[in-house]
Amino acid sequence: MAVTLAGETLPPSALVIGAGPAGLMAAEVLAGQGLRVICCEAKPSVGRKFLMAGKSGLNLTKAEPFDPFLASFEEAAAPLAPILRAFDGEAVQDWARGLGQELFTGSTGRVFPTVMKASPLLRSWLARLESMGVEVRTRWRWLGWEGSAHRFETPEGRQVLEADVTLLATGGASWSRLGSDGAWAEVLRAQRIESRPFAPANAALSVPWSDHMTRHFGSPLKGVAWQAGTHHSRGEAALSARGLEGGGIYTVSRGVREGAALLLDLAPDLSETEVARRLARPRGKASLANHLRKALSLPPVQVALLQEMARPLPQAPAALAALIKALPIRHRGLRPLDEAISTAGGLPFAALDERLMVKARPGLFAAGEMLDWEAPTGGYLLTACLATGRWAGLGAADWLRETGSLP
Repeated sequence: MAVTLAGETLPPSALVIGAGPAGLMAAEVLAGQGLRVICCEAKPSVGRKFLMAGKSGLNLTKAEPFDPFLASFEEAAAPLAPILRAFDGEAVQDWARGLGQELFTGSTGRVFPTVMKASPLLRSWLARLESMGVEVRTRWRWLGWEGSAHRFETPEGRQVLEADVTLLATGGASWSRLGSDGAWAEVLRAQRIESRPFAPANAALSVPWSDHMTRHFGSPLKGVAWQAGTHHSRGEAALSARGLEGGGIYTVSRGVREGAALLLDLAPDLSETEVARRLARPRGKASLANHLRKALSLPPVQVALLQEMARPLPQAPAALAALIKALPIRHRGLRPLDEAISTAGGLPFAALDERLMVKARPGLFAAGEMLDWEAPTGGYLLTACLATGRWAGLGAADWLRETGSLP
């Protein structure tokens, strides 16, 4: 509610907990609606995972038609549809340009800042928030409630804050050193607000390589196709000492997580019949590795992977062709949750109303990766974080108007 102090009437207050993309966007929207906004962040600085994403160029969004963009969110597409339609890829680009960023679109539709990093955008964004009166407090870790107030652990000891409306944007449960540790789930559980268990999404694969593969660590797997259940990808991957990683693997990691076999097509542009025909050519004194290289243009890393997963290789062209077109990849599952780019699980949409307010606790809103949705890399993750932050911020202001706290 509005507060009168020294003869001056102050607007209602909003507390945003979490200063990643969703939280900062919510703070911007709430301040734009005329609220006094305090944004609390547990880490010593804001936007740490955002800055980490900038190390690979900061893929802001994907320039593609709305329907295929939305379909990438699978079962979360329905609740996210109005949210993403209100702040789609074009809107993300306009917002970034409004912060002084020049953008470019790559050949696959991925949109990046021309400078290929996040720090200039974040600096400009924080300057805008400061000009709007948003107060950011770092090293303020949310511990839950004390009566109607929020309790924090701070460098000055325990502190409490009252607010007319609160918005949680506390992230998922990966890259905990950057701030997303999932601890909020226990806080909400104590209030009988249940979340779905976290699971790795867009995760690398753990593979127990033999010593023969060591010299191929760091080598890219290009021009291949991956499949795990209903999930398909033509993306690249790379071998590492720990296993397989890269966009191609991340896209199918959900299928792996759900128990589907991982299959690799080493010659996706050729039919199995054509592969067998080429393999049936006389090879003379050439080794099988050289024959594969000459007949199918397979690079050494692909030949090594084929041998690693299917040694001894069949000599019959038809049997070998079948393996090349659907090579089973033996593995130990996805890498640990904390290493995943993003997470599945979190606060279910069924626990929220259409404005992203927690049904069990009126006046508490939620946004970003803490919600139970997942999507591939490629601009979908950041767009959804920004869009849900914006939507929840507008919803919080709307709720305050309904309660008579905001004109």
